[in-house]
Amino acid sequence: MSRLDSERRVLLSKATDEPDALGMFAQASARLRRVVPFDAAVWRVTDPETGIMTTPMHGENIDATGCFEYWETELLAGSVNLYSELTTAPVPVAALRDATGGSPGSSAVYVDFMEPRGLYDELRAVLRVGGRPQGTISLFRTSKAFSRADVEFVNSLVTPLARRLRSYAAPGQYALTTGGPGLLVFDAAGSLMSANDEARHYLENLPTGGPSATSLLGLAVPPWLHTIALTAQSGPAWIRLRTRAGRWLVCHASPMHEVGGAPQGSAVVLEPAKASDVMPLVADAYELSDREVEVTQYVARGLPTDKIAEHLFLSPHTVRDHIKAIFEKTQVSSRGELVGKLFVEHYQPAIEKTVHAADERRPTARRLG
Repeated sequence: MSRLDSERRVLLSKATDEPDALGMFAQASARLRRVVPFDAAVWRVTDPETGIMTTPMHGENIDATGCFEYWETELLAGSVNLYSELTTAPVPVAALRDATGGSPGSSAVYVDFMEPRGLYDELRAVLRVGGRPQGTISLFRTSKAFSRADVEFVNSLVTPLARRLRSYAAPGQYALTTGGPGLLVFDAAGSLMSANDEARHYLENLPTGGPSATSLLGLAVPPWLHTIALTAQSGPAWIRLRTRAGRWLVCHASPMHEVGGAPQGSAVVLEPAKASDVMPLVADAYELSDREVEVTQYVARGLPTDKIAEHLFLSPHTVRDHIKAIFEKTQVSSRGELVGKLFVEHYQPAIEKTVHAADERRPTARRLG
């Protein structure tokens, strides 16, 4: 076994053994630096359906101001090695100087963000699996360009790291949360102008990691929040986030306009996720195919095999094969177990709250005798 093969094996073993994304990023980054040296790095989770950065994020030698300037430039003027293009590229890894033929001045990120900070080259990667982005990596050097060998080594990590990121979406004991919508309002410059109490509560319970800037309201604004607020100025955007307790939230962002139609900034709403919001992530975590997801949804509705077959224009035998594969992937042995694992567990907090409220309303029985 070569040195590179050994380093790769240890890196993946250590990183994928971590219990959460933030731990995986920290472990992978520390190991990767030994093979592909770098001076600064940012590791991010992305929503696999929208490709927009979410939380958590792991940063090294990059401050909050730098993170915000990087994404503002990328969103408004980026043109080289765009993350959206890397997501569908044959190789989802690219180095800036190599991609520009040694002339990085054509990149707004280089001119506006990297060069003023003395950064010489950037290597980007999209961690993808099944055609969906699970995260992104940005590595920076202050001297010496990233080589083709560096790109190849990072590319060898993309799928296993993405698969592990995807697995973290598997439902925990409490997958959903309750509460009203949290509202945050940003001005056209991307500065936070107001926030209600619910928004503050949700932000306080999200994973930490990476630099955050303190707004005029005294509220920490993490890079993902700043990014989605800026993204929304061009049109509606949304992502899903998981709190430290494992509860799911949905973040919607929309552009705002003045009476005359001029841009006025954006509004960001954080609210509890519905099971339908989370189900695609859970299906990915268990590596269910699109067809298996369809079968699972019909099972959840209580349809027997023959009815599922009619709806999907399949034979009952094929449906049974799909159900068997679903059971194996989710490690259950019955339809009831499957529904409980993928759907009912998401409602557990709400169910417990309802039962508790009903118990409080129920009159206490008097003992006789």
